[in-house]
Amino acid sequence: MVKDCFSHRFFNNMLYGLKYFEIQLYSIIVILLKKGRCSGVNILIGIMIPFVGTAAGAACVLFMRNAIKDLTRKILLGFASGVMVAASVWSLLIPAMEMASDMGKLSFIPAAVGFALGILFLLMMDKLIPHLHMDSKKPEGLKSGFSKTTMLLLAVTLHNIPEGMAVGVAFAGMLMENTGLTLASSFALSMGIAIQNFPEGAIISMPLLGEGVSKGKAWAYGMLSGIVEPIAAAITIFLATHIEPVLPYLLSLAAGAMLYVVVEELIPEASEGEHSNIGTIGFAAGFIVMMIMDVALS
Repeated sequence: MVKDCFSHRFFNNMLYGLKYFEIQLYSIIVILLKKGRCSGVNILIGIMIPFVGTAAGAACVLFMRNAIKDLTRKILLGFASGVMVAASVWSLLIPAMEMASDMGKLSFIPAAVGFALGILFLLMMDKLIPHLHMDSKKPEGLKSGFSKTTMLLLAVTLHNIPEGMAVGVAFAGMLMENTGLTLASSFALSMGIAIQNFPEGAIISMPLLGEGVSKGKAWAYGMLSGIVEPIAAAITIFLATHIEPVLPYLLSLAAGAMLYVVVEELIPEASEGEHSNIGTIGFAAGFIVMMIMDVALS
């Protein structure tokens, strides 16, 4: 009964998040109308693409009978890691340094400071938010009475935040002058994150069946774990367009937060046990795909 109560509360919090997301979308549309630069529809589509990737991946639970095999899971985690590392470098850190080029040899400062803040931000969230990683029996963060299902979802939600921030800051940069960020490069980042969100959605929804959750609820929980991405993107766009000078710092902050997730969670999970080289192959494939997308579509 207690577990069901916490799961129900988590679901309700997600619904409140959706309502807040609607308010942020309205703010973004107002900003776009004032800027008069590009269609607000493009922005809304762009920040929703990663969420669609998560929802589509979570839908695998509706069609697959068995849990994801360990080798498949390793290569998917590796692929997601490669995408996030490449996105952090080409889509976030390099543009951050290019925006600060007027600082000369000190143009690395915004990127370095923002990167460190991103690491610290995720480290703090990791310590505060109660969550449970896959294949782990010991919860992390503050003690709570949350059920295992809820804490598994919180673990995914936690590292979806920097991905949403990355997409949001990319589209915010596109709205401004002389940032070097274009609609094509912003969509490339959004699509790259959506690609790595697909296996992520499957990885979170499939184990929920083993926890006694129905297929419909497993899909819903997996899908809603990704709603934090467009919410984080909306908030980041709203902030960045009001505080334009901090954009390089926000870009690198998102990069630091994403790489924290890669090093802290994804790579260790892809490398543990036998056949760790499978995860490495997946990493290489993800890195190459994201690199090609970013360069070719920029």
